[in-house]
Amino acid sequence: MHEILKFNIYLSLNKSKKIMYNKLVRIEVMRNLGKEVDDFISSYLTPVEKIWQPTDFLPDPSADSFKHDVEELQTYAQEMGYDLFVTLIGDCITEEALPSYESWIMGIDGVEQENRSGWSQWVRSWTAEENRHGDLLNKYLYLCGRVNMREVEITTQYLIQDGFDIGTSMDPYRNFVYTSFQETATNISHRRVGSLAKQTGNTKLSRMCGVIAADEARHAKAYKQFVTRIFELDPSEMMLAFEDMMRKKIVMPAHLMRESGQKAGELWGHFSDAAQRAMVYTGQDYINILSDLLVDWKIEHISGLTEKAEKAQEYLMKLPGRLQRITDRIATPDLEYQFKWVKS
Repeated sequence: MHEILKFNIYLSLNKSKKIMYNKLVRIEVMRNLGKEVDDFISSYLTPVEKIWQPTDFLPDPSADSFKHDVEELQTYAQEMGYDLFVTLIGDCITEEALPSYESWIMGIDGVEQENRSGWSQWVRSWTAEENRHGDLLNKYLYLCGRVNMREVEITTQYLIQDGFDIGTSMDPYRNFVYTSFQETATNISHRRVGSLAKQTGNTKLSRMCGVIAADEARHAKAYKQFVTRIFELDPSEMMLAFEDMMRKKIVMPAHLMRESGQKAGELWGHFSDAAQRAMVYTGQDYINILSDLLVDWKIEHISGLTEKAEKAQEYLMKLPGRLQRITDRIATPDLEYQFKWVKS
């Protein structure tokens, strides 16, 4: 629908009707994009029988070298720095909470779960790829001998039980902003853990993290492409959705993380601090991701916006500089926390 005509219709509606109108427009946009899902799957996902599986990177119990391979894995795990090791565990737990993410995305407006094609097929195919990440890391942690797996399992179960609140509601526009950001952040985290592991000679863990990071990079490209297409179809509302998510700030999917005996969210700050001390994921990374999205989506050059959307555009273009000034004044936290996940 032409942007000016749509805006004139929009102005004639009361608040409740505007909300319903926006929802209907979003559903129509999702239906249009749903016709391209097969192309999205072939471009950004890998066929099941061609992609890696967790056992490709783990010791083979039937091999004569199994005992030696496990002992080598355990030796390198014991040598990992505490904060880096904790970050690896937290990354695994985040991946293991996949049921929450799939159920959330399946509920987005415009996703019809009962269909075997379209958006529901994207969600199932994306979930199937993601499922391998937690499987691989969980088995690695079990074999490494340094982890209290029961405590890890308790945290994982709590995280799935507690769910999450990422501030998107069921709006596809906001959800695709979130997934574009989050998949990029996850790529950075896995890639950094792998890089730091490699520096100490732990090449097997480095390879594991590397293949997971590569998956996340492909997924990030997909979600960013979804947003690019929505900007072409509904630029003003997409701009407002992007602004709203950045005003709220992007929260990580494991922000309600806890250990046994804790309340929901009580552990998240300690985990985040450990990731920052290990230089795996920092405030600077948040700014860099935002800056890259502004470039990827050509935010500065989008035209034909409503007055409100133009103000949102201006806010977004200035936001990295504002965040940089704040980040430059924040010191890296130095208070260490003893996680129940790690055997003493």
